[in-house]
Amino acid sequence: MASFTKINKFVEAVAEKVHNLGSDQLVIALTNTAHTSTWGQLSDLTEVAYTNLSSRNITTTSSAQTAGTYKLTLTDLVLTSSGGTTGAFRYVYVYNDTATNDELVAYYDYGSAITLQDGDTLTIDFDASNGFLTIA
Repeated sequence: MASFTKINKFVEAVAEKVHNLGSDQLVIALTNTAHTSTWGQLSDLTEVAYTNLSSRNITTTSSAQTAGTYKLTLTDLVLTSSGGTTGAFRYVYVYNDTATNDELVAYYDYGSAITLQDGDTLTIDFDASNGFLTIA
């Protein structure tokens, strides 16, 4: 199971109106480089080649607050490598493609490098019950 980590700079970006998580397009980025605390946008990453990979766009299921707690729920994303390999990558980042600087939101650490062979799939599980992200 991959471990989830929120990007610290994301907190400031939310407070400063960078994100509209209910309508902005969130996307997956894949890298094999460990995160540093200074990273805050997509250009900080060295991404793998996506030539053989299916769409990385994430679908938002719901974005709402109840009793002062906001919850963002995303549809699980199935990445498929077709026509060749994709990777190696260890980290799966979620970034905001609508935001001016493609700000990072969070990442999943899979613990070791993954290479998707031709025909392989990887499902990114965004936890429909608890939501991808909650803010209280």
